[in-house]
This record gives sequence, structure tokens and C-alpha cells, in this order.
Amino acid sequence: MQTDPAQYVRDTIRTVPDWPQPGVMFRDITPVFQDPRSFRVLIDLFVYRYMRQRLDLVAGIDARGFIIGSVLAYELNLGFVPVRKQGKLPFRTVAEQYSLEYGNAAVEMHTDAVRPGQRVLLIDDLIATGGTMLAAARLLQRLGANVAEAAAIIDLPDLGGSQAVRDSGLPVYTVCAFGAETDAAPNPAS
Repeated sequence: MQTDPAQYVRDTIRTVPDWPQPGVMFRDITPVFQDPRSFRVLIDLFVYRYMRQRLDLVAGIDARGFIIGSVLAYELNLGFVPVRKQGKLPFRTVAEQYSLEYGNAAVEMHTDAVRPGQRVLLIDDLIATGGTMLAAARLLQRLGANVAEAAAIIDLPDLGGSQAVRDSGLPVYTVCAFGAETDAAPNPAS
């Protein structure tokens, strides 16, 4: 029996209703990480997509982007750069603020994390409103990096984030999507 890898990963993601607040359908990727086959399928999807893209680095967004990004960087024989929540890095940093539903937040990187002209894949677990992904991309660009693509396991298209990232000029790839129009089928590779 043939199985679509993206659908296999999507089927492994757990939905937790009403967390962290009523009305929210939280998409939990930890079952994908816990199951060796699902985790391998997920990483292989990314490896096959990026193995010939002439990338220099993978940048993972705090915190679940660290898990995927570091494994992917290892598999592609690339360096890994953490994009952290503000106040978590010990060396000289540069920060980028973004808006949240109730206030602002910031992500930061070490000032020497990338060199001008390096091609970087930016990765996180999901794209919701796109604020974190856009801030991380701006941060990389401010340091001179060329962000080749924004990637995530999950797209929540109803929240508009992936479209906002695309509208900024950055290509987007997600393994699967969840939402009103997408709950019945996986997100095709874009």
C-alpha cells in the first residue's frame, strides 16, 4: 500500500481542542517527534526538498523550529542558527520586534550568526499569523543573509500568515495545512 508522506505526517499530528484557551484547536506535533517512522518521514520530506538548493545554513525559530532545523541542518551537512526569543542569547545580538495579539515580542540572533550573501532556509513548526516568521526573515536579511525559503510543518491558512509571508516576497513551503478549507486534504507542495 502506497502512503502519501505529507498525509502520513498530517495524520500523526494530534489536535487538542480548547488549548490554550476555549475555541482554539491546538495542533500538537510532539506525536510526530515521538514516533521514529513519522519523524523520519517528516525530516526526509524536508531533506528531499532542500538537498540540491545550495543552502549555507538552516535557521530555526525558537523553540520547535530548533528541533526540526537542527536535524535538517545535520542531514544536509549545513550549519544551524538559532533564532531565539529576546534575552536568551549570551553574545552581541540584533533583535526584530513583531506584533502579537496582545502586545509585542521580539526575536534575536547573534550578530555573527550569518555572513552577507549566505543562503539560509528559515524553518519553524507552523505558520499562524506569520509574525514570528516575518520578523525572523527580516532579522536574517538585516544581517545580509539571503532567505531562500520559509518552511514549516503546518500551515494555518485561515490565520493569513503564509499569505503574509508570500506577500513579503518570500517563498513558503509547508508539509500540511489545517483549517476550514484544508482539514479534508493535505497542503500540496508549493
